[in-house]
Amino acid sequence: MSPLCWGLSLAALILWFLRRKINIEHSWLFFYIGVDNLTTTMPSSTMNSLLSNATDGNSVIRQTKEYIQEKFSGEGTGHDWWHIERVWRNAILIGGKESVDMFVVQLAALLHDIADWKFHGGNESVGPRMAREWLESLSVNEKVISHVCEITAELSFKGAGYTQRMKTREGMVVQDADRLDALGAIGIARAFAYGGYKGRGLYNPDVQPEYHTSFEQYKNNSGPTINHFYEKLLLLKDLMNTPTAREMAEERHAFMEEFLERFFKEWKGE
Repeated sequence: MSPLCWGLSLAALILWFLRRKINIEHSWLFFYIGVDNLTTTMPSSTMNSLLSNATDGNSVIRQTKEYIQEKFSGEGTGHDWWHIERVWRNAILIGGKESVDMFVVQLAALLHDIADWKFHGGNESVGPRMAREWLESLSVNEKVISHVCEITAELSFKGAGYTQRMKTREGMVVQDADRLDALGAIGIARAFAYGGYKGRGLYNPDVQPEYHTSFEQYKNNSGPTINHFYEKLLLLKDLMNTPTAREMAEERHAFMEEFLERFFKEWKGE
């Protein structure tokens, strides 16, 4: 047997062992190992289990992606499919540099806005409930479902004075990915798209930004869009959980500061 075949067999055995010992769902890794190259030296029952788990995991991600893409295509508030796709992509990028369960990370990224409280009367329970219903329909493991739903419930920014960290590394990765999409050029565009949807003015010098000490205060805020930069967007850089996200946030944050400087100059007619 060639050294390559031995190496591929060993990699598959390690994944099988990890799944049995710590119950992770890393079936997506088979994309990188190349299941077609695995040898038949492994017991057929083990091989069949590995391939079945890999197929099931990838199928769940694919079906979830298709479901969310159809549900959110054409949405006009900045919370559309392309926002979710960017969050998903960034979550994969950030998660690849962390020790996390990427199956959970990908599902949570795809489902994080399935029913945002902003579009359901401030109800925070709708999103996790719909995420659970969807994952149960795909017969996903209960441990995974609970983890994904916990992330979707805790992910949102809840005010400058509201302090609550994500409980797991997977949650931190997805939260960072979501917050990165609220920064930079994309973040600026999304802020004004949502402000327009809510009928908010661009800027009013007589209305000062607020420091929200509770989620209720934050949810009920109706100030102009420029205030949102000071109430949330400019705070996100220092709230990133991972080194990768903190590095990515620096440039995007700087761009927003440049935008605001230019905005106020033009507001004054300079």
